[in-house]
Amino acid sequence: MLGHYLMFNGNCTGALEFYKEALAAKVIEVQRYGDMPSSPDFNVPDDKKNLILHARFSIDGGEVMCADAHERHIPGSNMYVSITSTDEAYVQKAWDLLKKGGEVYMELAPSFFALAHGSLRDKFGVNWMFTAMK
Repeated sequence: MLGHYLMFNGNCTGALEFYKEALAAKVIEVQRYGDMPSSPDFNVPDDKKNLILHARFSIDGGEVMCADAHERHIPGSNMYVSITSTDEAYVQKAWDLLKKGGEVYMELAPSFFALAHGSLRDKFGVNWMFTAMK
């Protein structure tokens, strides 16, 4: 599945509410940082637990995903092209090629929600997010 992923600076909930009103968006899914399994590798402070870890919404039949970022994004650089597939080999090959000459933001690695997940900027300046689903 090819999609768009928007990253917000702690105001994803407000953006979802705004898009519901402005674009007649329908919220499909919301997961918050506080919903994640506990992990010593990723401690979520209490004041961040209500931020959005992952959300999906639809506009006129198209789907967009979004989240509150770990790091602050500069407005205009907060959109990713998202590739989600059950074909882990496809995801790995695309990842390996696109990371050459680019910058890895989050290594492609197993996560609690997928076989592998990661994000990078390619050598052309495009942000990509990859997810190999179980």
